[in-house]
Amino acid sequence: MNKTSMILMSAALVCALAGAGCEEKHEVKTPVYTSGLPADTLSAAPFKEVFPRQYASYRQNDESQVMTEYKGSVPFQKHSSEPLPRGFAKNQPYLKNLWLGYPFSYEYNEARGHTYAVHDILEIDRINRYSPDGKGNMPATCWNCKTPAISQWVKAEGDGVWKRDFNDYRQKVDPANESVSCATCHATDTMELALYSIPLSDWLKRSGKAWARISRNEKRSLVCAQCHVEYYFQNKDHGPAAKPVFPWDNGFDPEEMYAYYNDKGPKGGQFVDFTHAVSGVGMLKAQHPEYEFWQNGPHGAAGVSCADCHMPYQKQEGRKASSHWWTSPLKDPELRACRTCHADKTPEFLRGRVHDTQRKTYYQLLKAQESSVRAHEAVRLVNAFSGEKHAKFDALMAEAREMVRKGQFFWDLVSAENSVGFHNPTKALDTLMRSVEYSQKAVDLCILATNGAIADAITGDIREIVPPIKEHSRKLQQSAQHLASHKWLSYLPQLPEADKVWDGNKRVK
Repeated sequence: MNKTSMILMSAALVCALAGAGCEEKHEVKTPVYTSGLPADTLSAAPFKEVFPRQYASYRQNDESQVMTEYKGSVPFQKHSSEPLPRGFAKNQPYLKNLWLGYPFSYEYNEARGHTYAVHDILEIDRINRYSPDGKGNMPATCWNCKTPAISQWVKAEGDGVWKRDFNDYRQKVDPANESVSCATCHATDTMELALYSIPLSDWLKRSGKAWARISRNEKRSLVCAQCHVEYYFQNKDHGPAAKPVFPWDNGFDPEEMYAYYNDKGPKGGQFVDFTHAVSGVGMLKAQHPEYEFWQNGPHGAAGVSCADCHMPYQKQEGRKASSHWWTSPLKDPELRACRTCHADKTPEFLRGRVHDTQRKTYYQLLKAQESSVRAHEAVRLVNAFSGEKHAKFDALMAEAREMVRKGQFFWDLVSAENSVGFHNPTKALDTLMRSVEYSQKAVDLCILATNGAIADAITGDIREIVPPIKEHSRKLQQSAQHLASHKWLSYLPQLPEADKVWDGNKRVK
């Protein structure tokens, strides 16, 4: 064999070995722990002694005053333009208008840290605290993302738990220690990543996925997807009443989720969360679809998990541990979570890029919001119209109402998603563009249905045609004077005079 042949053979062997090495998949193996705690431990407090560094960072979720440019952990009212702590400059003024007739119109605040999840839902005006019989008039399903205790309730009592009244469980949870914590994401005896979420487990089964065969990196996002998702309370014609279900069977994009709801209502009709008090349109209320936006956004598509950004590794006393302060990376002045990958960029540059995306998204969010208000007002005007109607009036209005429903759902998906567009800038802006298109089509159809009669009444500055509702609550709805203060509020029934029955998890009357 000549020298040239030997060189070529050696090169081929090196390439073959290198290729074989590249094809190997090295799954990261994490240490297996024995916490010494029972597998059904719900309280966070016992973990302080076992995992002191993780527990210390977990307690950082208790902070309730650190803000970023567009959001933060001050529990301000999201519709209010008042200064912090009550309102915020980056507010959405039409929230009460758009959810009128649904408990979200009573109160909708910026969320504080995860440790406040139980405390804050006990105080939120969406759950009725005035009913003389002590009922909250919302299903127990609302506990699903507040405490992992609900999986134990279902295990003990069955699927009937979901449709039981929320207030039936007020006194069964310790607000200080049984909120979102260790048991939300871990098997508390071994500390392996584990699901407590019944709706996510159900979706994995429908998709043919077994938790044991899912990669650890994917699990580091799926544990967040137990709650940071769009979901709905199932209609009894399709399974256990009020059971939470993830609408992902058609896909994760807005059009696919919207289509999913078309036959999930009673007797196979459309699913409806609430009927808008002014337009009478059956509406969908989006939740908080961070997972759906992230999974095919720039970071999700690149394999960056939720934990990579929201639970960055930290060194304490020379040892590395994941931060358990589940919050925005922007709260760190040095943006260390971001610069783990983007080490060549300064914190100022990276922060500027995030704010640029959020600024564009927020601007379009307000435009889509106003378009939805205009669409509801157009339908309201048609509902009161008594003049000569278009020959295809009924068909035109059926389509108009569908466009109102779809336009608001698309706006709400971005409004409820907590990154202000950053998790998926392209999807966020595309979704808002579609929202405006659907809402405007609703207006155009209403004008056509009345042969142009309502055109002048619906044209102009929507803030003058329909001012934002600045104040509204369960207590205020007990007042006739309040209901007469805005033309849209006049569509609501006056509630009977009543005092609070519940204060936190204590019954006071």
